Amino acid sequence: MHKEDWQERGKGHRERLRKRFLEGGLERFSDEEVVEFLLTLGTPRGDQKLSAREALKQFGSLSGVLSAPMEKLTEIKGIGPKNALYLKLVHQVAGRYLRDRAGGNAFFGSSKAVFDYLFHSMRDLKREIFKVLFLNRKNELILDQDVFFGTLSGSAVYPREIMTLALEHKAAGLVFVHNHPSGDPSPSPEDKRLTRDLVWAAKLLMVQVLDHIVIGNNTYYSFADDGLIKRFTNEYEDRLNLP
Repeated sequence: MHKEDWQERGKGHRERLRKRFLEGGLERFSDEEVVEFLLTLGTPRGDQKLSAREALKQFGSLSGVLSAPMEKLTEIKGIGPKNALYLKLVHQVAGRYLRDRAGGNAFFGSSKAVFDYLFHSMRDLKREIFKVLFLNRKNELILDQDVFFGTLSGSAVYPREIMTLALEHKAAGLVFVHNHPSGDPSPSPEDKRLTRDLVWAAKLLMVQVLDHIVIGNNTYYSFADDGLIKRFTNEYEDRLNLP
């Protein structure tokens, strides 16, 4: 195929992608087509299908591609600094959009709402991050804050420090979130012990723990949905009632 024919073919494919997006958004796009579409927006000429396919193969998912370091993205044939910058911009804009959407709204009424808010930024991280969402009495977000980096089994998350932050932010409710880089969100014994200690510490200050969510690979585990937040609360109250 002549170079001119190849360029025309690529141009026609890009136009078809644009038309499909304008007609129906991304609903009918595969992850490969989403990456390809983003790459075409940053590249005036050429077919980006193979580059998109290779990026997904290397980074495993759409979010993996968007959160990949720029230097890793540019190692893929067909993805230059301009493409990589565009992908990073999309990733960070999406994160800011979610934070702005959460601000001032009763957004955290369910574990799914919290997962939707955070999975984009947390599911493909290579190390554990422990995050606290500080909420007001209407379950509106005051602030989300990363308070710990590393494995929970290797170091301690100190309930006293988290409760100090809760008082500083005048929080009425707390949601704890951390990720499992393995992709399996099942809670470890350390996760369960920490959650119990946090629930008990919050009860002393009359602050409500709404949930602790563990994010895995496109899935999550909720302590509240599984009944453990209520169980830890009942255990605390039973201890108070001991003769």
